[in-house]
Amino acid sequence: MGRLITDARALRSGYVPQELYHREGQIAKLSSALRPITHGDIGEDAFVFGPSGVGKTTTAKFVLRQLEHEAFGIRWGYVNCMSDSSKSAVLHALTKHAGRAADLRIEGTPASTFVDRLRELDGQFVAVLDEVDVLEDPTTILALYDLPNVTMILITVHEDDLFTNLDSRAESRLRGAEKVHLEKYSHDEMVDILRGRIDAGFEPNTVSDDAVDYIADIAAGDARFGIALLRRSARWAIEIQRSQITTDVVDEIRDEARDELHMRHVDALSTHQRMLYEIIKGAGEIGAGELREQYEERAGSNAKTARMQRKYLNGLTRYNLIRSHGSGRWTRYELRQY
Repeated sequence: MGRLITDARALRSGYVPQELYHREGQIAKLSSALRPITHGDIGEDAFVFGPSGVGKTTTAKFVLRQLEHEAFGIRWGYVNCMSDSSKSAVLHALTKHAGRAADLRIEGTPASTFVDRLRELDGQFVAVLDEVDVLEDPTTILALYDLPNVTMILITVHEDDLFTNLDSRAESRLRGAEKVHLEKYSHDEMVDILRGRIDAGFEPNTVSDDAVDYIADIAAGDARFGIALLRRSARWAIEIQRSQITTDVVDEIRDEARDELHMRHVDALSTHQRMLYEIIKGAGEIGAGELREQYEERAGSNAKTARMQRKYLNGLTRYNLIRSHGSGRWTRYELRQY
Protein backbone atom coordinates (compact mmCIF):
# COMPACT_ATOMS: atom_id res chain seq x y z
CA MET A 1 0.00 0.00 0.00
CA GLY A 2 2.94 2.35 -0.39
CA ARG A 3 5.42 4.02 1.88
CA LEU A 4 2.85 4.94 4.56
CA ILE A 5 2.32 1.27 5.39
CA THR A 6 4.73 -1.15 7.01
CA ASP A 7 2.27 -4.02 7.61
CA ALA A 8 -1.09 -4.00 5.81
CA ARG A 9 -2.32 -6.90 7.96
CA ALA A 10 -2.87 -4.49 10.85
CA LEU A 11 -5.62 -2.80 8.82
CA ARG A 12 -7.57 -5.94 8.00
CA SER A 13 -10.92 -6.44 9.67
CA GLY A 14 -10.02 -9.93 10.92
CA TYR A 15 -6.63 -8.94 12.33
CA VAL A 16 -6.02 -10.01 15.94
CA PRO A 17 -3.55 -7.60 17.58
CA GLN A 18 -0.70 -8.60 19.86
CA GLU A 19 -2.23 -6.47 22.61
CA LEU A 20 -5.96 -5.95 23.10
CA TYR A 21 -6.71 -2.62 24.75
CA HIS A 22 -9.47 -2.01 27.32
CA ARG A 23 -10.70 -5.59 27.41
CA GLU A 24 -8.51 -6.88 30.26
CA GLY A 25 -11.42 -7.90 32.50
CA GLN A 26 -13.25 -9.70 29.72
CA ILE A 27 -10.05 -11.45 28.61
CA ALA A 28 -9.43 -12.67 32.17
CA LYS A 29 -13.01 -13.93 32.52
CA LEU A 30 -13.02 -15.82 29.23
CA SER A 31 -9.52 -17.19 29.81
CA SER A 32 -10.61 -18.55 33.18
CA ALA A 33 -13.56 -20.36 31.58
CA LEU A 34 -11.32 -21.98 28.96
CA ARG A 35 -8.29 -22.67 31.18
CA PRO A 36 -9.15 -26.35 31.88
CA ILE A 37 -8.54 -27.07 28.17
CA THR A 38 -4.82 -26.45 28.68
CA HIS A 39 -4.83 -29.46 31.04
CA GLY A 40 -6.74 -31.70 28.65
CA ASP A 41 -10.14 -31.16 30.30
CA ILE A 42 -13.30 -29.65 28.84
CA GLY A 43 -13.71 -25.92 29.41
CA GLU A 44 -16.73 -23.98 30.56
CA ASP A 45 -19.08 -22.87 27.79
CA ALA A 46 -19.19 -19.07 27.51
CA PHE A 47 -21.33 -16.33 26.00
CA VAL A 48 -19.90 -13.06 24.69
CA PHE A 49 -22.46 -10.25 24.46
CA GLY A 50 -22.19 -6.68 23.18
CA PRO A 51 -23.15 -4.29 20.35
CA SER A 52 -21.52 -4.29 16.95
CA GLY A 53 -17.91 -3.16 16.74
CA VAL A 54 -16.94 -3.63 20.41
CA GLY A 55 -14.48 -6.48 19.80
CA LYS A 56 -16.53 -9.56 20.68
CA THR A 57 -15.00 -11.75 17.98
CA THR A 58 -11.53 -10.27 18.41
CA THR A 59 -11.64 -10.90 22.17
CA ALA A 60 -12.58 -14.56 21.67
CA LYS A 61 -9.85 -15.10 19.08
CA PHE A 62 -7.30 -13.22 21.20
CA VAL A 63 -7.93 -15.50 24.18
CA LEU A 64 -7.72 -18.62 22.03
CA ARG A 65 -4.42 -17.45 20.49
CA GLN A 66 -3.08 -16.91 24.02
CA LEU A 67 -4.09 -20.44 25.02
CA GLU A 68 -2.39 -21.80 21.90
CA HIS A 69 0.87 -20.34 23.19
CA GLU A 70 0.36 -21.88 26.62
CA ALA A 71 -0.50 -25.45 25.66
CA PHE A 72 0.25 -27.76 22.76
CA GLY A 73 -2.54 -29.18 20.61
CA ILE A 74 -5.39 -26.76 21.32
CA ARG A 75 -7.74 -26.69 18.35
CA TRP A 76 -10.61 -24.38 17.62
CA GLY A 77 -12.94 -23.38 14.82
CA TYR A 78 -14.84 -20.18 14.03
CA VAL A 79 -18.19 -19.92 12.22
CA ASN A 80 -20.15 -16.76 11.43
CA CYS A 81 -23.75 -17.92 11.53
CA MET A 82 -24.84 -14.98 9.36
CA SER A 83 -23.03 -16.73 6.52
CA ASP A 84 -23.53 -20.35 7.62
CA SER A 85 -26.82 -20.61 9.48
CA SER A 86 -27.93 -24.18 8.79
CA LYS A 87 -27.00 -27.03 11.10
CA SER A 88 -25.08 -28.86 8.39
CA ALA A 89 -23.15 -25.72 7.37
CA VAL A 90 -22.09 -24.98 10.96
CA LEU A 91 -21.07 -28.54 11.76
CA HIS A 92 -19.25 -28.96 8.44
CA ALA A 93 -17.28 -25.73 9.03
CA LEU A 94 -16.26 -26.83 12.53
CA THR A 95 -15.29 -30.31 11.34
CA LYS A 96 -13.24 -28.69 8.59
CA HIS A 97 -11.42 -26.50 11.12
CA ALA A 98 -10.72 -29.65 13.11
CA GLY A 99 -9.11 -31.20 10.02
CA ARG A 100 -11.66 -34.00 9.74
CA ALA A 101 -13.88 -32.97 6.81
CA ALA A 102 -11.68 -33.52 3.74
CA ASP A 103 -13.89 -36.34 2.46
CA LEU A 104 -17.24 -34.79 3.48
CA ARG A 105 -19.57 -32.40 1.69
CA ILE A 106 -22.28 -30.26 3.26
CA GLU A 107 -24.93 -31.55 0.88
CA GLY A 108 -25.93 -35.14 1.46
CA THR A 109 -23.91 -35.69 4.64
CA PRO A 110 -26.04 -36.32 7.75
CA ALA A 111 -25.41 -33.92 10.64
CA SER A 112 -24.68 -36.94 12.81
CA THR A 113 -21.62 -37.72 10.67
CA PHE A 114 -20.10 -34.31 11.43
CA VAL A 115 -20.92 -34.75 15.12
CA ASP A 116 -19.24 -38.18 15.15
CA ARG A 117 -16.11 -36.74 13.53
CA LEU A 118 -15.90 -34.09 16.25
CA ARG A 119 -16.50 -36.67 18.97
CA GLU A 120 -13.65 -38.80 17.64
CA LEU A 121 -11.12 -35.96 17.88
CA ASP A 122 -8.11 -36.67 20.02
CA GLY A 123 -8.12 -33.83 22.54
CA GLN A 124 -10.27 -30.79 23.23
CA PHE A 125 -11.88 -28.52 20.63
CA VAL A 126 -13.39 -25.04 21.01
CA ALA A 127 -16.34 -24.12 18.76
CA VAL A 128 -16.78 -20.35 18.29
CA LEU A 129 -20.23 -19.49 16.91
CA ASP A 130 -20.64 -15.82 15.99
CA GLU A 131 -24.10 -14.23 15.52
CA VAL A 132 -25.41 -17.41 17.12
CA ASP A 133 -28.97 -16.11 17.45
CA VAL A 134 -29.57 -16.53 13.68
CA LEU A 135 -29.00 -20.29 13.73
CA GLU A 136 -31.77 -22.01 11.81
CA ASP A 137 -31.81 -25.15 13.92
CA PRO A 138 -31.48 -24.70 17.72
CA THR A 139 -30.51 -28.37 18.09
CA THR A 140 -27.12 -27.38 16.63
CA ILE A 141 -26.13 -26.01 20.03
CA LEU A 142 -27.49 -29.08 21.80
CA ALA A 143 -25.47 -31.38 19.54
CA LEU A 144 -22.28 -29.51 20.40
CA TYR A 145 -23.15 -29.25 24.09
CA ASP A 146 -23.46 -33.04 24.35
CA LEU A 147 -19.95 -33.65 22.99
CA PRO A 148 -17.57 -34.37 25.90
CA ASN A 149 -14.58 -32.81 24.12
CA VAL A 150 -16.17 -29.61 22.76
CA THR A 151 -16.38 -26.25 24.55
CA MET A 152 -18.50 -23.48 23.01
CA ILE A 153 -18.03 -19.72 22.79
CA LEU A 154 -21.35 -18.26 21.66
CA ILE A 155 -21.28 -14.65 20.43
CA THR A 156 -24.23 -12.33 19.88
CA VAL A 157 -25.56 -8.87 20.74
CA HIS A 158 -28.36 -9.20 23.30
CA GLU A 159 -28.51 -11.75 26.09
CA ASP A 160 -32.29 -11.54 26.53
CA ASP A 161 -33.01 -11.94 22.81
CA LEU A 162 -30.79 -15.01 22.61
CA PHE A 163 -32.34 -16.83 25.56
CA THR A 164 -35.84 -15.99 24.34
CA ASN A 165 -35.13 -17.77 21.04
CA LEU A 166 -33.09 -20.69 22.38
CA ASP A 167 -34.49 -24.21 22.45
CA SER A 168 -35.82 -24.78 25.99
CA ARG A 169 -33.39 -27.67 26.52
CA ALA A 170 -30.41 -25.60 25.42
CA GLU A 171 -31.64 -22.66 27.50
CA SER A 172 -31.81 -24.73 30.68
CA ARG A 173 -28.36 -26.24 30.12
CA LEU A 174 -26.62 -23.01 29.21
CA ARG A 175 -28.12 -20.64 31.79
CA GLY A 176 -25.14 -21.26 34.04
CA ALA A 177 -22.51 -20.71 31.36
CA GLU A 178 -19.97 -17.92 31.78
CA LYS A 179 -21.23 -14.56 30.47
CA VAL A 180 -18.84 -11.92 29.18
CA HIS A 181 -20.32 -8.48 28.42
CA LEU A 182 -18.63 -5.81 26.29
CA GLU A 183 -19.72 -2.19 26.11
CA LYS A 184 -19.17 0.48 23.47
CA TYR A 185 -15.69 1.99 23.49
CA SER A 186 -15.32 5.52 24.82
CA HIS A 187 -13.62 8.17 22.69
CA ASP A 188 -10.30 7.80 24.50
CA GLU A 189 -10.46 4.01 24.24
CA MET A 190 -11.08 4.29 20.50
CA VAL A 191 -8.01 6.51 20.21
CA ASP A 192 -5.93 3.85 21.97
CA ILE A 193 -7.23 1.12 19.62
CA LEU A 194 -6.47 3.22 16.55
CA ARG A 195 -2.99 4.06 17.81
CA GLY A 196 -2.35 0.36 18.36
CA ARG A 197 -3.20 -0.36 14.71
CA ILE A 198 -1.14 2.61 13.56
CA ASP A 199 1.91 1.49 15.56
CA ALA A 200 1.56 -2.02 14.12
CA GLY A 201 1.01 -1.03 10.49
CA PHE A 202 2.22 2.51 9.69
CA GLU A 203 5.48 4.35 9.35
CA PRO A 204 6.08 6.77 12.27
CA ASN A 205 4.35 10.18 12.12
CA THR A 206 2.21 9.30 9.09
CA VAL A 207 -1.14 9.81 10.86
CA SER A 208 -1.68 13.16 12.54
CA ASP A 209 -2.98 13.36 16.10
CA ASP A 210 -5.96 15.40 14.88
CA ALA A 211 -6.81 12.70 12.32
CA VAL A 212 -6.73 9.96 14.98
CA ASP A 213 -9.00 12.06 17.20
CA TYR A 214 -11.32 12.78 14.27
CA ILE A 215 -11.62 9.12 13.29
CA ALA A 216 -12.42 8.23 16.90
CA ASP A 217 -15.18 10.88 16.86
CA ILE A 218 -16.72 9.59 13.65
CA ALA A 219 -16.51 5.92 14.69
CA ALA A 220 -18.47 6.68 17.88
CA GLY A 221 -17.33 3.58 19.76
CA ASP A 222 -17.45 1.19 16.79
CA ALA A 223 -13.92 -0.18 16.34
CA ARG A 224 -14.84 -1.96 13.10
CA PHE A 225 -15.87 1.33 11.51
CA GLY A 226 -12.87 3.17 12.97
CA ILE A 227 -10.46 0.68 11.42
CA ALA A 228 -12.31 0.89 8.09
CA LEU A 229 -11.86 4.69 8.19
CA LEU A 230 -8.16 4.27 8.89
CA ARG A 231 -7.77 1.75 6.06
CA ARG A 232 -9.57 3.91 3.47
CA SER A 233 -7.65 7.00 4.62
CA ALA A 234 -4.37 5.19 4.00
CA ARG A 235 -5.44 4.13 0.51
CA TRP A 236 -6.56 7.63 -0.40
CA ALA A 237 -3.42 9.28 0.99
CA ILE A 238 -1.25 6.94 -1.07
CA GLU A 239 -3.36 7.54 -4.18
CA ILE A 240 -2.99 11.32 -3.95
CA GLN A 241 0.65 10.98 -2.87
CA ARG A 242 0.26 12.45 0.59
CA SER A 243 2.91 11.66 3.18
CA GLN A 244 0.54 12.02 6.12
CA ILE A 245 -3.10 11.24 6.89
CA THR A 246 -4.82 14.41 8.11
CA THR A 247 -8.42 15.32 8.89
CA ASP A 248 -9.10 16.48 5.33
CA VAL A 249 -8.07 13.04 4.04
CA VAL A 250 -10.50 11.41 6.49
CA ASP A 251 -13.26 13.79 5.35
CA GLU A 252 -12.75 12.70 1.75
CA ILE A 253 -13.25 8.98 2.44
CA ARG A 254 -15.69 8.77 5.35
CA ASP A 255 -18.65 7.89 3.12
CA GLU A 256 -16.56 5.39 1.15
CA ALA A 257 -15.46 3.72 4.37
CA ARG A 258 -19.07 3.33 5.46
CA ASP A 259 -20.00 1.96 2.04
CA GLU A 260 -17.10 -0.51 2.22
CA LEU A 261 -18.26 -1.74 5.61
CA HIS A 262 -21.82 -1.97 4.32
CA MET A 263 -20.76 -4.14 1.37
CA ARG A 264 -18.60 -6.37 3.58
CA HIS A 265 -21.70 -7.10 5.63
CA VAL A 266 -23.76 -7.76 2.50
CA ASP A 267 -21.12 -10.15 1.20
CA ALA A 268 -21.29 -12.10 4.49
CA LEU A 269 -25.03 -12.79 4.19
CA SER A 270 -26.39 -16.24 3.57
CA THR A 271 -28.68 -16.91 0.60
CA HIS A 272 -31.98 -16.18 2.34
CA GLN A 273 -30.68 -13.12 4.17
CA ARG A 274 -29.39 -11.75 0.87
CA MET A 275 -32.80 -12.43 -0.67
CA LEU A 276 -34.57 -10.39 2.01
CA TYR A 277 -32.01 -7.60 1.71
CA GLU A 278 -32.44 -7.41 -2.08
CA ILE A 279 -36.25 -7.28 -1.77
CA ILE A 280 -36.06 -4.39 0.69
CA LYS A 281 -33.42 -2.64 -1.40
CA GLY A 282 -35.54 -2.95 -4.54
CA ALA A 283 -38.69 -1.71 -2.85
CA GLY A 284 -37.15 1.23 -1.02
CA GLU A 285 -39.66 0.65 1.77
CA ILE A 286 -41.90 -2.36 2.27
CA GLY A 287 -44.41 -3.65 4.80
CA ALA A 288 -43.97 -6.90 6.70
CA GLY A 289 -46.83 -8.66 4.87
CA GLU A 290 -45.67 -7.73 1.39
CA LEU A 291 -42.08 -8.61 2.29
CA ARG A 292 -43.21 -12.07 3.38
CA GLU A 293 -45.17 -12.56 0.16
CA GLN A 294 -42.27 -11.54 -2.09
CA TYR A 295 -39.83 -13.63 -0.11
CA GLU A 296 -42.01 -16.75 -0.35
CA GLU A 297 -42.42 -16.16 -4.08
CA ARG A 298 -38.65 -15.96 -4.60
CA ALA A 299 -37.66 -18.75 -2.24
CA GLY A 300 -40.46 -21.11 -3.28
CA SER A 301 -40.42 -24.44 -1.45
CA ASN A 302 -37.14 -23.46 0.25
CA ALA A 303 -38.69 -20.50 2.08
CA LYS A 304 -37.90 -20.36 5.78
CA THR A 305 -40.53 -19.97 8.48
CA ALA A 306 -41.81 -16.55 9.51
CA ARG A 307 -39.95 -16.94 12.80
CA MET A 308 -36.68 -17.63 10.99
CA GLN A 309 -37.32 -14.69 8.69
CA ARG A 310 -37.63 -12.42 11.74
CA LYS A 311 -34.25 -13.70 12.95
CA TYR A 312 -32.73 -12.87 9.60
CA LEU A 313 -34.24 -9.38 9.63
CA ASN A 314 -32.91 -8.79 13.14
CA GLY A 315 -29.47 -9.75 11.85
CA LEU A 316 -29.75 -7.32 8.92
CA THR A 317 -30.75 -4.58 11.36
CA ARG A 318 -27.78 -5.38 13.59
CA TYR A 319 -25.43 -5.11 10.63
CA ASN A 320 -26.93 -1.65 9.95
CA LEU A 321 -28.10 -2.83 6.53
CA ILE A 322 -31.79 -2.09 7.12
CA ARG A 323 -33.97 -0.37 9.66
CA SER A 324 -37.58 -0.86 10.68
CA HIS A 325 -40.40 1.13 12.23
CA GLY A 326 -43.76 0.06 13.56
CA SER A 327 -44.48 -3.31 15.15
CA GLY A 328 -46.14 -6.61 14.37
CA ARG A 329 -48.03 -6.74 11.09
CA TRP A 330 -47.58 -2.97 10.73
CA THR A 331 -43.78 -3.17 10.67
CA ARG A 332 -42.15 -1.53 7.68
CA TYR A 333 -38.58 -2.07 6.49
CA GLU A 334 -36.24 0.13 4.50
CA LEU A 335 -32.61 0.22 3.49
CA ARG A 336 -30.41 1.97 6.05
CA GLN A 337 -29.40 5.42 4.82
CA TYR A 338 -26.49 7.38 6.27
